[in-house]
Amino acid sequence: MADWIDACAATAIDEEDVIRFDHGTRTFVIIRDHKDNYYCTDGLCTHEEVHLEDGLVVENTIECPKHASIFNAATGEVDTPPACENLHTYPTKVEGGRVFVEI
Repeated sequence: MADWIDACAATAIDEEDVIRFDHGTRTFVIIRDHKDNYYCTDGLCTHEEVHLEDGLVVENTIECPKHASIFNAATGEVDTPPACENLHTYPTKVEGGRVFVEI
C-alpha cells in the first residue's frame, strides 16, 4: 500500500514551474501547470536520465533541459522525442496549502 508523502508547500512552486522532490533513494519532480494543477513524475528523463528539475514547463508539459524531449505532466506520456519511454506519474493532492504525493 502506498503512502501519501508531504512533498512541499503549494506556494513553493510558481505557476508553470517545477521543483525537485527526493524521497528515500528516489527522485521526483512536482510540476504546477498554468491552471494551478499539481503533478508528480519521476525526476529523470527516460532518454538519458537527466534531471527534469531544470526543465521548461509550458501549460501541462515539461521539456527536458538536455535534448528537449517533451512529456505530458498529467499522464507522463512522451509528446516529443528523442525520449520514447513515458515517465511514471504519481497521484498528487493539495491539502492545507501542502502538496502530497502518493508513492
